[in-house]
Amino acid sequence: MSGDLKVALVGNPNTGKSTLFNVLTGLNQKIGNFPGVTVDKKTGTCKLPDGRSALIVDLPGTYSLYPKSKDESIVFEILADKSNPVHPDIIVIVSDASNLKRNLLLYTQVADLKIPVLIALNMMDLTKKAGTHIDIDSLSLKLGVQIVPVSARQGENIDKLKEAISFTSVVPLQHDTIEVKELAPGLISKIQEELHLDKPYTALQFAHQHENLRFLSKQESDRVEEIEQEFSFHSQKAQAAETIARYHFINGLLSDTVKYKAGVEAETFSNKIDRVLTHKIWGFFIFFAVLFLIFQSIFAWSEYPMSLIEALFVWLTELVHKLLPAGVFTALLTDGILAGLSGVLVFIPQIAILFAFISILEDTGYMSRVTFMMDKIMRKVGLNGKSVVPMIGGLACAVPAIMSTRNIGNWKDRMITIMVTPLVSCSARLPIYTVLISLVVPDKKVAGLINMQGIALMAMYVLSITMAIFVAWVMKYLLKAREKGYFIMELPVYRLPRWDNVLLTMYEKVKTFVFEAGKIIIAISIVLWVLATYGPPGKHAEIEKKYRSAAYVNKYNTEELNLHRSSEMLETSYAGVIGKVIEPVIKPLGYDWKIGIALITSFAAREVFVGTMATIYSVSNDDAHISSVGEKMHQARNPETGLPVFTLASSFSLMVFYAFAMQCMSTLAVVYRETKSWKWPLIQFVYMTALAYIASLIVYNLLK
Repeated sequence: MSGDLKVALVGNPNTGKSTLFNVLTGLNQKIGNFPGVTVDKKTGTCKLPDGRSALIVDLPGTYSLYPKSKDESIVFEILADKSNPVHPDIIVIVSDASNLKRNLLLYTQVADLKIPVLIALNMMDLTKKAGTHIDIDSLSLKLGVQIVPVSARQGENIDKLKEAISFTSVVPLQHDTIEVKELAPGLISKIQEELHLDKPYTALQFAHQHENLRFLSKQESDRVEEIEQEFSFHSQKAQAAETIARYHFINGLLSDTVKYKAGVEAETFSNKIDRVLTHKIWGFFIFFAVLFLIFQSIFAWSEYPMSLIEALFVWLTELVHKLLPAGVFTALLTDGILAGLSGVLVFIPQIAILFAFISILEDTGYMSRVTFMMDKIMRKVGLNGKSVVPMIGGLACAVPAIMSTRNIGNWKDRMITIMVTPLVSCSARLPIYTVLISLVVPDKKVAGLINMQGIALMAMYVLSITMAIFVAWVMKYLLKAREKGYFIMELPVYRLPRWDNVLLTMYEKVKTFVFEAGKIIIAISIVLWVLATYGPPGKHAEIEKKYRSAAYVNKYNTEELNLHRSSEMLETSYAGVIGKVIEPVIKPLGYDWKIGIALITSFAAREVFVGTMATIYSVSNDDAHISSVGEKMHQARNPETGLPVFTLASSFSLMVFYAFAMQCMSTLAVVYRETKSWKWPLIQFVYMTALAYIASLIVYNLLK
């Protein structure tokens, strides 16, 4: 690890800790995992005024050193283990000035570990608006620590914070908060003596947490257990006594240093808004109205930029045909790579709009309200409110969403959330939905405002979320666990979104989509083009001979002849052979062998479906007619019936299949990583595939 000084950021959730981390470190960030656990480790470096470099470690948000989840358990482990590579020299406690009483509980615990501490007092603007006055100098003197008022969102006083970090490492340690030894005098002394600990509070925490501290040897953990029994130590009672003592100290501290405005109990602005937005009836109507606005906007706002991207790829393909001689390389470039890429890059505007809305909802504080509202519903189906965060995150991507289940302490709740989150429609499904909807749903407005295609898109998302909730309800009875779930959540105050953060999120997500999906698409497009261009020896030569014969030349004009020949060439290619093998299985769903090829290739990544269709139809089309992927799919005809391949029935059947099927290798890999077993990803793959097949079969037969 680089950096002369190691600095840990510690704080409650929603105190602006991650924002402060971003401001301090800028682009010098790395995200990995803490050694031996799958908890995210965010580290970055920053320059201090004295010329030193500081390694900043953003520890998971926690309300207390007594953990309630996997993420929270890492905090004490790093602070207590001096051999840990990121054990800090200094701790910056990030506190919400508008909620100081609750934030100081964590401070008093961390301060008693006797690692040099300073307080970054964030959100001072809200405190001033509420009419609350904090005597920072007096508070600083009473605690014996530096307190720096900052605004992480505005970047205010960051230089002062860096100066304080430089200075903290050379000042005396902070004052005691409570008499820790009085909580369990004999036990604490014995653990200190036997484990050679110099801090009483570390010894007390060992008594509470020794079974889960990975840096303790089995012999040390067993010895702590013996000492507990010797002194009849009761962990819960000791925690309760400690918390009472800490709040007694905090209350006395705040009564001397904080002055509240007369009538401060009056309702805050955020609470007034919450009376409407989290109302047990109107709250849900407002949430669905927000979703409705998002999906209407995705179609309405993206239409023009999508048309430009389509036109750009058509122009590029025509240009390549003009500049390069006809041959294998030109065909690979136009029918393989350009066709595959155009099928995905055309959806950049829609992906950007979706992530912009998600970022705005998170930044304003509304996403937390949705989580709060959903808690009661989630409990009825075997989940809790914390499950909403991964499920809403699943709208973007199931991989980070599943990783975020680590903050769900209850095993059963966590497993059910992991198993159902991939059912929530992610951004990779968006290109599939939008291209199929544009083929079969008319671009008409109801009452001059409501776009029919937007309604269809919203219906797909609502269907996926409804199915996730239904499957969770079923799993509630299948999975057995004794432990009870709980839900503790703080609702942040409403704020205007940070538009620079929204733009950065859009840029980062689009970049990830383009480069991560783009690499897979180019690779698959090349392989697919080879499979679709070449076939078993002798087959293509026979077809060429057949279409040069007088019987066919006299029967068809040049355009028809080329179309029939290229179509038959594709059918007898290696890709055609693979598609024909699986066609009997998928034909009842309304799919032909070409769609079958796309089902196989899109297992690498769902968005590959559109690129596959573009490549397949480029190979089977006449070079004289260059068109966008949507036009190619619109013109596709069933050779047996002459009807369109993508009818209302087959298109909705296909959308439902992709809504429910586990078409994502990355998701299966992360489920294995999180559960440490192949059992769960295998169960997930089987149940989701079966669900997708049965649901698609029903939809196709109802609509045809």
